[in-house]
Amino acid sequence: MSQISHIPPVLRELALPVIASPMFTVSYPELVLAQCKAGIVGSFPALNARRPELLDAWLGDMKRELDAFKASNPGATVGPIAVNQIVHASNVRLEQDVETCIKHKVPILITSLRAPVREIIDAVHAYGGIVLHDVINLRHARKALEAGVDGLIVVAAGAGGHGGKLSPMALVGEVRRIFQGPVALSGAIATGDAILAAQAMGADFAYIGTRFIASEEANASDAYKQALLRASAADIVYTNLFSGVHGNYVRESIELAGLDPDRLDVADKSLMSFTDGRSKAKAWKDIWGAGHGVGQIGDLPPVREIVARLATEYLQARIRIAAL
Repeated sequence: MSQISHIPPVLRELALPVIASPMFTVSYPELVLAQCKAGIVGSFPALNARRPELLDAWLGDMKRELDAFKASNPGATVGPIAVNQIVHASNVRLEQDVETCIKHKVPILITSLRAPVREIIDAVHAYGGIVLHDVINLRHARKALEAGVDGLIVVAAGAGGHGGKLSPMALVGEVRRIFQGPVALSGAIATGDAILAAQAMGADFAYIGTRFIASEEANASDAYKQALLRASAADIVYTNLFSGVHGNYVRESIELAGLDPDRLDVADKSLMSFTDGRSKAKAWKDIWGAGHGVGQIGDLPPVREIVARLATEYLQARIRIAAL
C-alpha cells in the first residue's frame, strides 16, 4: 500500500488493504496468525478468550510466533493484530481486558456498540496504538469521533453478524463529509474487485469477515462452513432475535434450530438467547452469522490462498478500471 498521510503508520504497510473482522467463536489465534502472516490485519474479539487469563496468554503467544515468523521471513509483509472490545455494561471484563491489551501494546483496538471512553483511547495512544470504532449510521460516527477514535469501521447493509441497514455508498459518503481519517467498509465484501469498489466509494480498507469463516483455519464447525458454501445472499436473515442487536444470519441455521426464519419475533435488547418451547438457539453457537457475500464463496482454502486470490482479483480490477 502507498503511504497516505491520513493513514496511521500501523496500517500503511499491508499486503492488501484489508482488515479481517473479529468474529465471535470463529476468530481464534490460528485464524488471526494466518491473517497476519498473509499481510493483512488479523483480529479477534477479546471475549473469544473465555477467561481473562487466556487473553493474556494468547497475546503473548501470538506475538512470539509473529516475531519468529518475521525473523525467518525477513522479506514478508506481516500484518498487525487487532483486538475487539465490546464497550457495553454487559461486558464485565472490559476494564481488565483493555488493561491486558495495553500491557501487550496491541497495535489496534476495535471497539463496538458504544464509543470508548477517553481514558481508553489515551492509554492506547500512549504506546502508539490506534482505536477504530464500528458504526452503522452517521449519529454513531459523530459520537465516536467526539470521543477521539482514530478511525471508523463503517458497517453497512449486507455485513455479517451485527450489520447495519444503510447502503454502503450512502453511509461512506455521509461519513466522508465529516471525517477525512481512516475508514474501513464492511458489508458483503468477498472478492478483490469488491475491495477496490470500497476504495472507489471513499473507504481506505475493506473489512472482511464471512470469506474467512470459509477457511481452513477458522474455528467454525464443518456444518457451518458447508452451509456458507450452499448459501446465497437471499439465504441471509436480518433479525435482532438472537442477541438483542440486529444482525445477519444464515437461514439454514435458523431452520435447524427449529425456527421459522420468516416468522421471527422481535427481541428485547436485553435478550441474549431465545427459547421457543422446543429449542434454545444462541448466537453464535447455534445461529450462524454471515453476510450477503456468501454467494461468491465456493471453497474452503487456507487463509494464505484466500488473500492471494483477493490480491490477484484486486490487481485485475485495477487494470480493468484503468483501461476504461
